[in-house]
Amino acid sequence: MLVVTLHEVISFLLSQVFPKRSLDATSHSGNSDLNSVSCIHQNDVESKKSHVCYDKTVEKCLYNFTVQLLECEDVQCLGTLIKNSLHNVVTNVTCGSLFFLADDNSGVYMADSNGNHLCDPCPDCIRNVLVSGSPSLLDAQCVPPSLAQHLPAVTTSLQPLKVGCFPVRDRKTGSVLAVLVIAGPTVSEATLADIQVPLKQIAACYSHIQRTFQSQRSNEERVSQQLIRLCGELCDQDAAQLQLKVIRYLEEETQAEFAFLLLVVPETQELFCQVVGKKVLQDEIRFPGHSSSFSAALETKQPLSLDDVPKEKIRGIEELVDTSVHSLLCVPVTSRSDNSLIALACLVNKLNGHRFTEKDISTIRQCFRYTATVLTSTLAFQNERKLKVQTQALLKVARHLFTNLDDLTKLLREIMQQARNLTNAERCSVFLIDHETEELVAKVFDGISTKKDNEVQEEIRLPISQGIAGKVATSGELLNIQDAYAHPLFYRAIDDSTGFRTRNILCFPIKDEKGRILGVAQLCNKKNGDGFTQFDEEIATAFGIYCAISISHSLMLKKVTDSQIRSNLANELMMYHMKSLMLKKVMDAKVRNTLANELMMYHMKVSPDDVQGLSTCDIPHPRMLDADFVQFSYAPRLLPEDRTPLACLAMFEDLNLLTRWRIRRETIARFILMVKKGYRNPPYHNWMHAYTVAQYCYQMVKNLKLEKCLEDIEIFSLFVSCLCHDIDHRGTNNHFQTAAKSVLSALYSSEGSVLERHHFAQTMCILNTEGCNVFENLSSKDYQTVLDLVRDIILATDLQHHFKIMKNLTELSNRGYDRTLVRDRKLLTCLLMTACDLSDQTRPWNNTKKVAALIYKEFFSQGDMEKARGWQPDQMYDREKAHIPAVQIGFLDFVVLPAFRVLEKIFPPMKECADSIKNNKDHWEQISELVRIKHSGSTSHMTFDEVLALENEPLDMELTNGEN
Repeated sequence: MLVVTLHEVISFLLSQVFPKRSLDATSHSGNSDLNSVSCIHQNDVESKKSHVCYDKTVEKCLYNFTVQLLECEDVQCLGTLIKNSLHNVVTNVTCGSLFFLADDNSGVYMADSNGNHLCDPCPDCIRNVLVSGSPSLLDAQCVPPSLAQHLPAVTTSLQPLKVGCFPVRDRKTGSVLAVLVIAGPTVSEATLADIQVPLKQIAACYSHIQRTFQSQRSNEERVSQQLIRLCGELCDQDAAQLQLKVIRYLEEETQAEFAFLLLVVPETQELFCQVVGKKVLQDEIRFPGHSSSFSAALETKQPLSLDDVPKEKIRGIEELVDTSVHSLLCVPVTSRSDNSLIALACLVNKLNGHRFTEKDISTIRQCFRYTATVLTSTLAFQNERKLKVQTQALLKVARHLFTNLDDLTKLLREIMQQARNLTNAERCSVFLIDHETEELVAKVFDGISTKKDNEVQEEIRLPISQGIAGKVATSGELLNIQDAYAHPLFYRAIDDSTGFRTRNILCFPIKDEKGRILGVAQLCNKKNGDGFTQFDEEIATAFGIYCAISISHSLMLKKVTDSQIRSNLANELMMYHMKSLMLKKVMDAKVRNTLANELMMYHMKVSPDDVQGLSTCDIPHPRMLDADFVQFSYAPRLLPEDRTPLACLAMFEDLNLLTRWRIRRETIARFILMVKKGYRNPPYHNWMHAYTVAQYCYQMVKNLKLEKCLEDIEIFSLFVSCLCHDIDHRGTNNHFQTAAKSVLSALYSSEGSVLERHHFAQTMCILNTEGCNVFENLSSKDYQTVLDLVRDIILATDLQHHFKIMKNLTELSNRGYDRTLVRDRKLLTCLLMTACDLSDQTRPWNNTKKVAALIYKEFFSQGDMEKARGWQPDQMYDREKAHIPAVQIGFLDFVVLPAFRVLEKIFPPMKECADSIKNNKDHWEQISELVRIKHSGSTSHMTFDEVLALENEPLDMELTNGEN
């Protein structure tokens, strides 16, 4: 910003009078500006040999006169100043006035606030000065009345006066700019010397005013011509082309790098943009106005600049114009009829690095004063034209749909095809709702295969509350998702298995005339844009009505047709048909319906009082629950079950998971209680098992410093997975589920790891339950990562998976662990999960043998069920044949010890746990030896307690030696 002091401005003005002199503060330090002015006047007079001495009063008046000259903005203001103040500046001058010739030579005007025309023709005394440039003197009695009226002293003075007309000359060209007329008792040719200083100052001021006025008038004429030309060009029926012309005009007149219009949708206050600079966007950009960078302009209808935009929202503007933003001006455009908002006119980056000014705001407003009506009319016409095209397209669609009412499958395929065509989408899926089973059913899938042999899946059933389609089916509201991977309801596994990448999704409900939702349609990937638009939403909503009519009529037609066929069939065929329908119902619905009923019994909502209590209590340090809580030797089952939720909360807090991942207290409390509620009560695979597994994970994090080996998100995922890894366990293994063709087997057997996949699915159900998502504050990228990690870690609890990666784990322990390798971290998390799952074998013997009793109680219960079905259970599940000590020794030798030996190589402190396992193995070997000696090597017909009781019996060494 240019800052000029009053001293400097006066110096410049006086320099116009005395080119060789200026105010010099350094050469007159200590003197006032008044003395400096006096000095200049004195030197000037001396240089002209006039020897005129100004008294102090005149010097002060001259200084004030000079300052007032600086404030004159036009000729009228200058004339008024001369009329009121000149007699105080020049000695013996009673009054004065300034006269100038009009630009069009129509006459001479007196420069005052009224701008009065003198006369026509011009008085000779003034004309002579304008023509010759020489001063003119005359007696007051000879002054024409038209001139005398502007010199009050001429008519009122009691003493005779003289009148002098002096030329006001341009310093550079010498041309006469105006005539200064003064009156006084002693006005003569000598007076010229007295008025030289104010005369030159008046000339400098008049020249400056004239140049400014002419430049401003010339610029205004140019702008008016440009605006008239613009209005003449606005004859387009295409709103985008019309905007291009307006934007080009704004860029030229305001010297902006870019300009664009954000048009306002009055009903929703949405903003949409069709043109940026010289570029017409392929697809208009729409966004909510009140949550955007321009919300302040919408609310106040006042201009805003870059300083008014929050820093975090500037990035959105830069993405729109595809450049860095250094300056910004946004001016609301309103309707002249009702003052409603039409658009926001935006300018970006004033050229030469300047800021936008009030003049730019005025330019925008002046432009839209004449163009806003044309713009709104063109937009209205374009919308009507688009509506006409849309209506014609929908009528064509209806014709196609209603020709396929006799075949629901063909109809659904036609719906998918037409939906893709209308919205220009890559793929479409249609889900119908099975209201009996509360499921979404997709019989026709648009090219996506979920089978390894690439055969298209014939039917997919999903819970009605699952995923994006489930959300739309239950809420009845359309969802337009611009980034599918960032949405918490999107399940990425299908993309991973098929190689298809879903970018954006438009999912809309299909409702009948009563508002009942028949199904949902899901469109994927807009072909010609970054996402589906508002127009696509409108098309989809209208299209959904046609779909509902056609589907409901197709279903009704099918019922009528089936009824007619059945009436003509014999009884036997009717019964056969009914049996077939029943079989289909069992295969397609009962399996999942049974599961839904089972889950409903076990996965009820937790008590609000319990949530309130856990979310508001003080969180103790885990050592307050037990002094040895962190030690590997601690037995977690010693803690009463009703205190385990508090222990879990304490571990979350001590691991810094609540703060690090911004988990709300109410959320973590509800999550822990929901997970606890999700466990059934088999002897071993129950909530207490989950708690002990999570507690061992906590111990490893604290004792092994896992934060140095794993990423924070991996530790978070591992701990949550430990809590959830056996949710809804039925007390039977995968083999039993598959052989029994259970509900779970029907859902998951094709993928393997039946129970583990069910545990993960139940984990997702809890996370998707309102108020239970401990991952809710993660970024979209971290959210996807954590779900992938939880899935992989829970699946790793299947020992078949563990056996497959055991070779890789051994190699890792031999060559050394490398945290920078994703593969090493993944292998390690799987190994840590397995170790936690087997952690009961590392506890002190008194704890371990009690846990073994629970395990075999569950094993034998499964064996009893298998016998009841007429199957022959494996020996370890048969209470009459199992050799418990031998089974335990084999389990420790081939499963537990190898895993912990690998861990010991990576983490030497794990030697304590490995030694504890060996000690427990020694106890089992001792019991096994006693069984061999005293019971001929068989535990048949012995209870588990009787087997353990052998440990207390003395070993008969003589008998042992004799046998040896």
